[in-house]
Amino acid sequence: MRRNPLRERFASGYVALGGWISIPGSITAEAMAATDLDYLCIDMQHGLVDYSDSVQILQALTLGTATPAVRVPENTPSHISKALDTGAMAIIIPMVNSTAECEAAVESCYYSPKGGRSFGPTRALWVEGSDYCERANDTISCIPMVETVAAVEAIDGIISVPGVEAIYVGPADLAISMGLAPGQAQPEFLEMLATIVEACTRHGVVPGIHATPRQVLSPTVQNGGSA
Repeated sequence: MRRNPLRERFASGYVALGGWISIPGSITAEAMAATDLDYLCIDMQHGLVDYSDSVQILQALTLGTATPAVRVPENTPSHISKALDTGAMAIIIPMVNSTAECEAAVESCYYSPKGGRSFGPTRALWVEGSDYCERANDTISCIPMVETVAAVEAIDGIISVPGVEAIYVGPADLAISMGLAPGQAQPEFLEMLATIVEACTRHGVVPGIHATPRQVLSPTVQNGGSA
């Protein structure tokens, strides 16, 4: 099974930089695969990509070295397992608002005894090799999204779930859940982000967020280990 560059970045303590693919098309995906990003995420929640599109995009991403990731439409075993079976090596799960919801996400991402994922890696087995089932649990990344006030209130429980080594903040939804307009760095919003980073630091979990190049290069984001 291939290495997962994103997990290697997590382990090294360096910032991981990624790109998002929201429109279908293998040509666009090939162009993205030619970059030197650490991960490329297919957005099946808010993007225009459906399941058949994602198969073609994942095939194109195989040409590059970035970790192929998928943000699934919702936290369900069917969405998560199909993305993994198709060849995703990282799963970003939206709207994880409680410890129980995070446990459900982990259960869907990993094979027994780490989880309860059903075996059927239709494409992944041929791409990754015969050792896929043996190594998948130690290679795949399960990344719940923290994007509501409820999720921040439950942050310690969420990031304590075994199998979670990183979380991903959805800044727009987090701002909206706080009664703020998305895209504006209000002091209370920045305090909420600081709360998330502090909790992740205590638990040894990597905090990630959508970020502009300026944000990524700032000392605060670098120290936070943004994914």
